[in-house]
Amino acid sequence: MATVAMVFTRRKSLRVKGLRQIALGATLAAGAGIAGTGIAVADTAEARQPGLDRYHHQRVDWKACGDKDLDAAGAQCADVTVPLDYSRPGGRTITVAISRLKATDTRNRRGIMLSNPGGPGGSGLGMMLDVRKAMTADVASRYDLIGMDPRGIGRSTPVDCGWPVGTMLRSSGIDRAGFDRTVRLEADLAKRCAATEGPDIRQITTRNTARDMDVVRGALGERKISYFGWSYGTYLGAVYSQLFPQRSDRIVLDSAVDPQRYGVGMFQAMGKPNEAALDDWAQWTAARDAEYHLGKTGPQVRELFEGLIRGAAKSPIHLGGYQVDEHLLPMLAFSPLADPRRNGELATSVRRLADAAAGKPVEPTPELESDLRFVTKPTPETQNSGQAAVLCGDVAAPRDPEWYWRNIQRHRATQPVFGGFANGPSACASWARPIEPPTDVHNAVPALIVQATGDTRTAYDEGVALHKAMTGSRLVTLQDVRVHAVFGNYPNTCVENTVNAYFRDGALPRTDTTCREN
Repeated sequence: MATVAMVFTRRKSLRVKGLRQIALGATLAAGAGIAGTGIAVADTAEARQPGLDRYHHQRVDWKACGDKDLDAAGAQCADVTVPLDYSRPGGRTITVAISRLKATDTRNRRGIMLSNPGGPGGSGLGMMLDVRKAMTADVASRYDLIGMDPRGIGRSTPVDCGWPVGTMLRSSGIDRAGFDRTVRLEADLAKRCAATEGPDIRQITTRNTARDMDVVRGALGERKISYFGWSYGTYLGAVYSQLFPQRSDRIVLDSAVDPQRYGVGMFQAMGKPNEAALDDWAQWTAARDAEYHLGKTGPQVRELFEGLIRGAAKSPIHLGGYQVDEHLLPMLAFSPLADPRRNGELATSVRRLADAAAGKPVEPTPELESDLRFVTKPTPETQNSGQAAVLCGDVAAPRDPEWYWRNIQRHRATQPVFGGFANGPSACASWARPIEPPTDVHNAVPALIVQATGDTRTAYDEGVALHKAMTGSRLVTLQDVRVHAVFGNYPNTCVENTVNAYFRDGALPRTDTTCREN
């Protein structure tokens, strides 16, 4: 998307990395670097950690971003030095890349607004170019809008495990043989990361990214940060609010993760809403059978798609030089199901896949070809091992393959298409144990949580759970809409008015709010 994605992401330049790019010139004045003041605030143990003064007082040297969209928008970019290991601040350092769209209303300037597009693994340097479009002029003009490539991603000392595939995320298939192939592949991916990146990869975590955000805050001379995050970015924002509550200002968390389920449980929660989304898409497609010829009823369209998966398990579909098997085919639907505006794209792709399966000489659409290229033909710039580093480094996953097999079998009847993905193993099952325990998010920091009831990536219940964990928050529900990432991605007047009012005035709604389709 110029939308973001929770998982199964691909890149486009330096814009938000997402399923569909979710997810990157002005002339700089001479001597544009500034020195941060490193204002200290009495806070948690994190905020009082010794040895970080040199990072909070570092000079930030702004320059052109070297990206046509950011440069055309007048953005500036900089590298901020942070410790690789915060328990050893005097040790090795790395850099994280940030961008800045400066506030134009200097008289009413509120401060800085950091951001994250999701993933994990999304490059965020250009994220605020998209988000800014949903902001009212008086909101956008009052903040320095800060994009950031999190550590290990994009321009921020990127992880590159040299994978033979683009992502660890795939379906486990329809039978035990397919499942066993998946177990072997995921174990190999984890092994490659351990061999290529070594022990340093264990420092690519959400908690460390939150600490990096606080270094950015200090280096920019700010007392607090405001924040906007999509998808995984909501988890990062929640972790920051837990570690640095008194340094958190106006926080908006859009399409939220339940911090108690983050990790394997988060993926398991995707099974049910994606099956429901497939039914919704099938009904939409059936109503247009004259155009797509995939079935006259929703069940017929679904059966055709499930039949393609069963057939691909026996003989992969050959399409435009690619081989689409049972492991990839469900993921090609998972991508567009996150947004109803992509219904036609998915229907066209399935039509091409069905024709190819029947032996007809067809080529993939540009959108389908892009997804296939990302999954099957990775490059150092597009392979997604940074996502694995964060997910696997944050929370330990069960290691016994039989645990996953039992869960897949338990959900086979109700999740015939996506159960093998939602309940299957990833590289995390073979990863080294995390260096820190997961963050227990439970605080009263004010925050606005936005959640669509039909979200396929972060199920609606996850947003409700984060709302309960952050007792000072308010929940904005987008009712009966199947979309992941709302503000800045899916136009809705009610959501936009609510978010803009909070960023402008700092006052949360008195009660939770329900919005509906425009």
